[in-house]
Amino acid sequence: IVRRYSDFDLLNNSLQIAGLSLPLPPKKLIGNMDREFIAERQKGLQNYLNVITTNHILSNCELVKKFLDPNNYSANYTEIALQQVSMFFRSEPKWEVVEPLKDIGWRIRKKYFLMKIKNQPKERLVLSWADLGPDKYLSDKDFQCLIKLLPSCLHPYIYRVTFATANESSALLIRMFNEKGTLKDLIYKAKPKDPFLKKYCNPKKIQGLELQQIKTYGRQILEVLKFLHDKGFPYGHLHASNVMLDGDTCRLLDLENSLLGLPSFYRSYFSQFRKINTLESVDVHCFGHLLYEMTYGRPPDSVPVDSFPPAPSMAVVAVLESTLSCEACKNGMPTVSRLLQMPLFSDVLLTTSEKPQFKIPTKLKEALRIAKECIEKRLIEEQKQIHQHRRLTRAQSHHGSEEERKKRKILARKKSKRSALENSEEHSAKYSNSNNSGSGASSPLTSPSSPTPPSTSAALGLSKRCKERDICITSTSSTSTTTSSSLASCEHRGTCPALVSGCEWHEPRGLAQLHPEFPKRNFEESQNL
Repeated sequence: IVRRYSDFDLLNNSLQIAGLSLPLPPKKLIGNMDREFIAERQKGLQNYLNVITTNHILSNCELVKKFLDPNNYSANYTEIALQQVSMFFRSEPKWEVVEPLKDIGWRIRKKYFLMKIKNQPKERLVLSWADLGPDKYLSDKDFQCLIKLLPSCLHPYIYRVTFATANESSALLIRMFNEKGTLKDLIYKAKPKDPFLKKYCNPKKIQGLELQQIKTYGRQILEVLKFLHDKGFPYGHLHASNVMLDGDTCRLLDLENSLLGLPSFYRSYFSQFRKINTLESVDVHCFGHLLYEMTYGRPPDSVPVDSFPPAPSMAVVAVLESTLSCEACKNGMPTVSRLLQMPLFSDVLLTTSEKPQFKIPTKLKEALRIAKECIEKRLIEEQKQIHQHRRLTRAQSHHGSEEERKKRKILARKKSKRSALENSEEHSAKYSNSNNSGSGASSPLTSPSSPTPPSTSAALGLSKRCKERDICITSTSSTSTTTSSSLASCEHRGTCPALVSGCEWHEPRGLAQLHPEFPKRNFEESQNL
């Protein structure tokens, strides 16, 4: 914990660039730290991490990922990107790197460089380099062909690609640099060249756009989404930073992300809902996030949204409810065509003369279709795993609660008592059966006409032999009606069940042997024994 505390300091100091440093638990410089202090520090540092990881932007930050998982995020991606770009420019000498644009995006493995053309030094361009992601299912040949097709895509609401190329492990694209920045820069009043955390994570002023801007920008974005869906081109990467502003026109950025297989900015949201399982429904859900941000000047605190704050129009709330509410996330997203028919966008007039154009060969369309199905299949599998994990977590939380533990203790006591009672009854029944069977087997052989009572042998002073000593059995009976015939027929053999274990009866002896002074006369004359 002492060693990691310095790492926390470094992370906290790094986050100060965005004004996001949080108070750390106090240090205590003593030789032998007591357990209470260590537990207190652990709790404080865990709360610190919880605050950071619950923030959507911070959880995707390279600093946080390197802190939590230094083994998998130890590479210097800026250096790797610069090496790849330098190798490319060996064969393309007309381009020149002006400077790296550090951390202007949120992706760890996507880097940006300010560029210029040597024969046009005043014109500025932006180069973006990105590594392949987990959803790259295109073959290398189809992937490179589709990347090189992007500059031929012409649409009034798609930002034009000046140059694009790719190899087996990454892609490189060049676009014109826009001084006004993206739609997110407009909402947050930020400068395009500033780091992503500084621009968007801690805004100084939160203010949404005007109603007419919301209607116009929303309609333009829906139009370009419909165009891509009709072409069978998967997108899935809509958010405010991927919408470039050109006057009053919105233009979509980063069409190459789906070809590269990169994860979506809002994946952690829609991967929780199993009804959002196609790239078309993903685009609609992401549009709901974008519309919320345009309306209220900030992203939603959590999704689904239970209640929406007051909006400039109820028509805005209607669209938000159809994309971000609990019912929408549970039952599924509407189509883009359905959103275009809603009152918020149906009366917006678009004034553009540019004709959309994006020709994709039939063979590449089939490759795109297969890749899209693979992306959706992986999303469904991930949603299934998340759903199972959440069920398991809820079950563990329920059974680990104090109330459930008390219930289990009470049930365990009742079960123990019931089991003990059943064992006792079973033991008593067995003991009773053994007594009945044992007494019948060892009963003395008597004459049917003259039965011998059980006290006869005791009255005569019969003895039993123990392993260690003789035990004389006497009786309190004062009289005996035993006759000579009954005595003659009385023979005790074997072990008596009424005796202590290890004791057995002597073989029958004569009357004279029973007592040394017994008178030697006819037994019939002796009435009082």
